[in-house]
Amino acid sequence: MADEAASQVAYLQGMEKIVKTDAEWRAELSPDAYEVLRHAGTERPWTGEYVHEKADGTYHCAGCGAELFDSGTKYESHSGWPSFTDPKVADAVELREDRSHGMVRTEVICARCGGHLGHVFDDGPGPSGQRYCMNSVALQFEPEQD
Repeated sequence: MADEAASQVAYLQGMEKIVKTDAEWRAELSPDAYEVLRHAGTERPWTGEYVHEKADGTYHCAGCGAELFDSGTKYESHSGWPSFTDPKVADAVELREDRSHGMVRTEVICARCGGHLGHVFDDGPGPSGQRYCMNSVALQFEPEQD
């Protein structure tokens, strides 16, 4: 537990908040990534690049590069989106209530740039019971180096 806390402190020391204008985000992101990350859009199920990704590595925020999820926590949820049991570092993401589309859900955003990543649900496997259901277009995968 102490190692995990030290790891989080070290990670967060390099996590300065990123603030950009809408025009800057639009210029830097693909149209799909811009829609998801900056306007809380959702990619269609089963269409994302990482739905079936099985390689070992780290998933980063496509907007700012922050480390978000480790492949060791990724699992097949049969939801149509990449799903994880926990973030790599808990403070790398922020959770907030989302009442859009006539539902009450918990939105997951990148703590560093405020980009919309997806939603978290209480129906996941493992000790946390969480299913972090992410949009592939909001992520960037870095394969583990041999």
